[in-house]
Amino acid sequence: MLDICLLGTGGMMPLPYRWLTALMVRYNGSNLLIDCGEGTQIAIKEKGWSFKPIDIICFTHYHADHISGLPGLLLTMGNAERSEPLTLIGPKGLERVVNALRIIAPELPFSINFIELSEAKETIHQNGYRIEAFRVNHNVVCYGYSVWIDRIGKFLPEKAREYGVPLKFWNLLQKGNSVEVDGQVITPDMVLGEKRKGIHLTYCTDSRPTASMIEAAKEADLLICEGMYGEDGKEAKAKEYKHMTFLEAAKVAEEAKAKRMWLTHYSPSLMKAEEFMSGVKEIFPTAEPGKDGKSMTLYFEEE
Repeated sequence: MLDICLLGTGGMMPLPYRWLTALMVRYNGSNLLIDCGEGTQIAIKEKGWSFKPIDIICFTHYHADHISGLPGLLLTMGNAERSEPLTLIGPKGLERVVNALRIIAPELPFSINFIELSEAKETIHQNGYRIEAFRVNHNVVCYGYSVWIDRIGKFLPEKAREYGVPLKFWNLLQKGNSVEVDGQVITPDMVLGEKRKGIHLTYCTDSRPTASMIEAAKEADLLICEGMYGEDGKEAKAKEYKHMTFLEAAKVAEEAKAKRMWLTHYSPSLMKAEEFMSGVKEIFPTAEPGKDGKSMTLYFEEE
């Protein structure tokens, strides 16, 4: 299962009732954060989750409302006596940007590993997550992310017995390891059924609608998508500043055939997102307005 919390839903500036953009997910004891706007630490505290298990932080791009909360978060993680390495993922220039921000957070008790994205689509495997980064269309280089929890096929005891695999090796094979039995190497695919459907979350913000975004969100369990403007008459502004309206986000979700969608990254001028949902739901009935602290757990199909 994958726990999800939309920590902040604001764009441009924090408001008294809305923190800036950030999403956190939890899987198997590891936390992954996408973006880290101002107020992210407070939002994590309000949710009751912990800073210390954050192992991966992905950045969509380097506008301040998506990364300004990082130096303080790093200091807090250091004060929590974290010693394990932290992985940061983002567009090319990540290490330079983070090192500039670290002038106010120079000493940390853990190392930072940087993964800089340069291709239109890249895949990173870490801590049980399959992270697919895909380039979108903003006024600076910007990426969206799909987070997958893959699931191997069911273990087939009859196959293990057929190959003479002792019980003590069954758990290793279930975890994806090969074993040797009487000189023969037994690989997991020899004793597992067909791969089962995993969990699929897609997150994209600060972009015009793109084919890459629709492809990444195809049949996603949850699409979290920017809806900068909900009011009528904002279409030209959305195009000028490379953002999306609520209705455009709904069309992306509908075309991707996602199971559900949450809107996020609202303009500071947009007070109550729920007031603009009727047209959205006509296009994509399972759309919901995101709000700070909105949470859910995604389960494997059999659970």
